[in-house]
Amino acid sequence: MMLTADDILNSNDFDIKKINIPEWGGDVYIKTMSGSARDTWELYAQSEIEKTSNVNMRAKMCVLTLCDEKGKLLFDDKQVSNLGQKSAKALDRVYSKAVELNKITAEEIEVIEKNLIADQSENFGSA
Repeated sequence: MMLTADDILNSNDFDIKKINIPEWGGDVYIKTMSGSARDTWELYAQSEIEKTSNVNMRAKMCVLTLCDEKGKLLFDDKQVSNLGQKSAKALDRVYSKAVELNKITAEEIEVIEKNLIADQSENFGSA
């Protein structure tokens, strides 16, 4: 069957997955990002690396993927910094599952992390 533009635009192509976050005392839902949200995350990570050492990559990923059971996001961009103050262990649980669900490759993460490490070395001096 050949899909039309309307078929594609009207399809529900988002996955929602329940994961347990023991540090927060229960389960949460995450969902696949839209193409625009993924671009936002990638640009956010790159721009934050360039301007500051406080990147909040994990918190931003949480903001873009944590949702209710119907897929409605729980947080907005104004809450990235606050969410970034939560347990790194909990944030990393969500981040790792969101990366997996959204098929973000190890190579993509590696490029972002290399840029972060290089920037931190420049800002704080090498050890």
